[in-house]
Amino acid sequence: MNTGRLLIIDDEESLVKPLIRGFNHYGVDVISCKNCSEARTLMAKQSFDLVFVDLNLPDGNGLDLLTYLKKEHPNTYFVVLTGYGSVEVAVKSIQAGAYHFITKPFNLNEVINFSIKALESKDLKLENSYLKKSLKQNTYKRMLGNSEPIQTLLSLVSRVAESNSNILITGESGTGKELIANAIHFNSERKTKPFVAVNCGAIPAELLESELFGHTKGAFTGAICNRKGRFETAEGGTLFFDEIGDMPMSLQVKLLRVLQERRYQPVGSSETRNCDVRILAATHQNLEASVSAGTFREDLFYRLNVIPLEIPALRERKDDVPLLINHFIELHNKNRKVKIKEITVSAMNKLINYAWPGNVRELENLIERLCILTSSHVIGDLDLPKKIHNSTESTFNPFEQKLPEGGLDFNSVIDRYETELILKALNKTHWNKNQAAILLNLNRTTLVEKIKKKGLQKFDPKFSAQDLS
Repeated sequence: MNTGRLLIIDDEESLVKPLIRGFNHYGVDVISCKNCSEARTLMAKQSFDLVFVDLNLPDGNGLDLLTYLKKEHPNTYFVVLTGYGSVEVAVKSIQAGAYHFITKPFNLNEVINFSIKALESKDLKLENSYLKKSLKQNTYKRMLGNSEPIQTLLSLVSRVAESNSNILITGESGTGKELIANAIHFNSERKTKPFVAVNCGAIPAELLESELFGHTKGAFTGAICNRKGRFETAEGGTLFFDEIGDMPMSLQVKLLRVLQERRYQPVGSSETRNCDVRILAATHQNLEASVSAGTFREDLFYRLNVIPLEIPALRERKDDVPLLINHFIELHNKNRKVKIKEITVSAMNKLINYAWPGNVRELENLIERLCILTSSHVIGDLDLPKKIHNSTESTFNPFEQKLPEGGLDFNSVIDRYETELILKALNKTHWNKNQAAILLNLNRTTLVEKIKKKGLQKFDPKFSAQDLS
């Protein structure tokens, strides 16, 4: 039985006393007052779950009181009591924020039973609200970052989550594409339904059709029973296609048909089934280039790319590296007897300046390894792998650098060299962007955009007082 707090605002003692006795019998804490003034004073000092309001009070109109109290206490349920029942009065009460409308005289047991159900409903509503808020916070908490690129992305995710449109998530390996897909699903109206992920690159091409659409018994060798596909499993929810660029052309045609018609056929079946799923897809490939190369269907690309989301590489949001490092240290410290308490400034700077070709996944793996192997409470330079030292201790010259045996990350190398050239030009011109742009043969607006994108303004001695717009 719910033991919520009730308030009865009514000056009619012959009605109030039986209500109090009835509620007390069920363990419900209830008090009463006789007018608007007392009600405002009481509700300013304490909270109530359910409030009965008589519309005809000695010192004012109960409807006006209800309107005021509902604004001050939006989570409280208000029930209107009146001896003048009419459709007009009921409508006005509901418009003012009333949860229910009861006409006098009434059956005591019915009112008590109704109140109990209302309290249970309120508890359930608050619990669902808490769970929804908690889920939303936990989902976004996993995408750590205070930098402008990640905050812009999360703001966009929050806006598109409630839509039902297809979304194409792009970004390098390890940036967290599935994490973003999860955030979209669990902040959408489909959050209570399944989130089903399928990695198009991990399932053999000959099995992928059956994985997606299911199959009937005897459809092919080894099909010893009927089997649900991912579309059926995800019904009402979200189906996430990871590495969609690896999907074979033959399956691309069938997926396109499903997106167009919202219907599909299990392998070996003549039955056509309706499907209600939201499609999210992700890839580290350039699908537009794949379309030009003839390895990805153009019509499917446009079907998937209704809303594009690009996740920034970790090297594009270096300000987030310390936050991520501390988070992963705290996470992996839970399994250590000897806790990592700090990381030296020198080691932190080396990690910040490393290119992270494997992005956040590479960073987490490294921190986990350091937490296991570091013998002291402090992570220092000597604990870092050689690739971190080699990456951050030398200046890259594309005309002198030899290709390492294991290859290199082309995009990160070019990005580093571009950054170095820009900084050299800015330092040479004492951060005069017009002169630096001339030295680099760039438009000033292009240079300013690159400075902002790379976060280079922090190297400007006058940064705190400078307007970069």
